[in-house]
Amino acid sequence: MREFFKYVFATVVGIVISTVLLFILFFVIIIGIISSVGEEKKVMVKNNSILYLNLDQAITERTPENSLAGIPIIGGGGEKTIGFTDLIKAIKAAKTDDKIKGVYISVSAPNAGMATMLEVRNAILDFKTSKKPVIAYSEVYSQGAYYLASAANKIYLNPQGGLEFKGFSSELVFFKGALDKLGIEAQIIRVGNYKSAVEPFTNTKMSDYNRQQVTAYVGGLYRTFLEGISKSRNITIADLHVLADAYKIQQPQDALNYKLIDGIKYKDEILDELRALTKKDKKSTVDVISINDYAANLPANSTFTAKNKIAVIYANGDIVGGEGSDEQIGSERISRAIRKARLDDNIKAIVLRVNSGGGSALASEVIWREMELSKKVKPVIASFGDVAASGGYYIGCGADSIFVQPNTITGSIGVFGIIPNFQNLLNNKLGITFDGVKTGQYADIMSVNRPLTAGERFIIQNGVNHVYDIFISRVADGRKKTKAQIDSIGGGHVWIGTDAVKIGLADRLGSFNDAIVAAAKKAKLSDYKVVEYPEKIDPLKSLLANAKENISIYYTKKELGENYLLYKQMQKAITNAGIQAKMDYEIKIK
Repeated sequence: MREFFKYVFATVVGIVISTVLLFILFFVIIIGIISSVGEEKKVMVKNNSILYLNLDQAITERTPENSLAGIPIIGGGGEKTIGFTDLIKAIKAAKTDDKIKGVYISVSAPNAGMATMLEVRNAILDFKTSKKPVIAYSEVYSQGAYYLASAANKIYLNPQGGLEFKGFSSELVFFKGALDKLGIEAQIIRVGNYKSAVEPFTNTKMSDYNRQQVTAYVGGLYRTFLEGISKSRNITIADLHVLADAYKIQQPQDALNYKLIDGIKYKDEILDELRALTKKDKKSTVDVISINDYAANLPANSTFTAKNKIAVIYANGDIVGGEGSDEQIGSERISRAIRKARLDDNIKAIVLRVNSGGGSALASEVIWREMELSKKVKPVIASFGDVAASGGYYIGCGADSIFVQPNTITGSIGVFGIIPNFQNLLNNKLGITFDGVKTGQYADIMSVNRPLTAGERFIIQNGVNHVYDIFISRVADGRKKTKAQIDSIGGGHVWIGTDAVKIGLADRLGSFNDAIVAAAKKAKLSDYKVVEYPEKIDPLKSLLANAKENISIYYTKKELGENYLLYKQMQKAITNAGIQAKMDYEIKIK
């Protein structure tokens, strides 16, 4: 017995010691992270350097605060991320930097939206006016990758590589069959024939209305794609259509024959070309600086000391009530940022940068109110990114002027609600039943354990109709049109940027910087600095507060792979509370 207790005691002591050691290790890691956050990495740009443009990394609205984004699990995937504004500023600075002799683009499958890619591509085209060469190389080019690479002076492809050039397609996923098998009914209340966010839960294929609008905006995205390539490569749009429709590009030699690329080379041959460009012998290493390091070490803006300011307020992600996050538009956090900018007398104008498919209608209204108050005291300009639809359009519709890119997705003025009915699943498949009492006919109006009654459906439909009426009223007032005019182009209809300008939902085609310049002009400013709101969430606090969630997301993504997007769609549909002013679905062009 003594030996038994001796071994038990030894085991317990071992577990305690191991736990303490693990705690100490975790503590050391945290201290290391804190230290790294405080360090500012300085990278010297050597003479005759090449700017390395990694366009496969995530190109977001804003660059993360520090290096936590590069730590797997706790930071979100271990991959580098850069904000598109910082990326563009860096390319612009390199244009006049005598130490930068050229740009090397590496891109296979860009992690960015179509409008963001257009902004980056235009920055590359502008860089080329410096007469410095831009070289693109990849083993494989997706269509998005080729769109970016086509801005280069020279495009090279690996001899055994591939280049996609096949046209665009948009595939939607429908869950109705799965819900039927599970015994779940999605009870839908909506306004707008085109408001097709609910269709995946009620249909097994696209409605005629949805097919019409998807055909239109996918065609618009494709048109912008072809126009850019046509101009850069001096190939007619008609010829590009033929190449894609007939699937002519199957081997690297095909891409060369049809002048989509300039050469078929291995990486060592590209390095030799870069050595020649920077006057290095074949045994020397090419001096390269990444776009991330170059952007992080740019000197302060020349107008940094200006008293007058323009506030840029970033509204990125789903619109939700409360604080949200850097990847969500929390009504409290964004409203507070707008209010702060409005009350600051040194801020002479506001630019709302929107990249959102919408979300909570109530949260959208809360943000709209702050925008409306701000417009009364100073110029307010909206800049729409990849997507500014439904609630994303709602929050910007009152701006003095709205800027969009040709391939921005916008509109989707409509609302809906989904009330799941789990009765069949619970009663017939799981054997779970419910019983209870209530003091009023509608005391359990939102119960998910039974179908809606006719009276309940009528009440909820009235609520949805009311929200839609408020929505189109806000748009009508902001766009100086009648409610009937907005209703005729609303109903959930999704529009591409060029069409949005034509029908009056937007004012001008232009970049994010164009919107800032317009704000300065309207405020009559010649000397100003740009300040960004809301303040980025401290990454260490976010790490400590959301460690469990980050770990869960990390492993879910790891297990599901590309199917993670489908999982998120289903999860959002089930958990969305209240009436939604939300874009139909995640747009992924293949």
